Amino acid sequence: MSLRWPLTARNICGAAGRERMSSAACITQQQAAAEADAGQQAVKVVLVVAVALIDNQSRVLLAQRPAGKPMAGLWEFPGGKIDPGETPEAALVRELREELNIQVVTQALQPLTFASHTYDTFHLVMPLYVCRKWSGQLHGLEGQQMAWVAEQQMQDYAMPAADVPLVGPVLQAMRTAIVDS
Repeated sequence: MSLRWPLTARNICGAAGRERMSSAACITQQQAAAEADAGQQAVKVVLVVAVALIDNQSRVLLAQRPAGKPMAGLWEFPGGKIDPGETPEAALVRELREELNIQVVTQALQPLTFASHTYDTFHLVMPLYVCRKWSGQLHGLEGQQMAWVAEQQMQDYAMPAADVPLVGPVLQAMRTAIVDS
């Protein structure tokens, strides 16, 4: 079963989403208004989605941000922006096809956790999924370097600040992949 909740800049959780996520994790229009009233400036919220692709050797795929992009050289879980009107699952299916040349069905995406991180000029909200089944020949179509990384190697890969808290849940998913295989 795929977890779905409305992800929009106006209402990250929505009434139905609050049933699935703790109220502390919800970013709502009311909170933004309260912060603005308290003298804080509104911040741009960027919605992206990422995936921990785990292979049959319990390694996870990391992609290196290419030169010329923000945070170039750092390693991240593959994914990308969620287009308006697009679900996180649909965005992942599209991004994986466009960036890695693989096909994934939404039923193969399992929600794992999410990141909520404030950078200097925006706030990033990023649901993270796990995927263990895909088809096609994996190839970086945007020239990005990729690495299959074992659990004991994860600390060797510098990551953007928003990705760092995701590592613990991903490591746990990598460990359970051995049992699930």
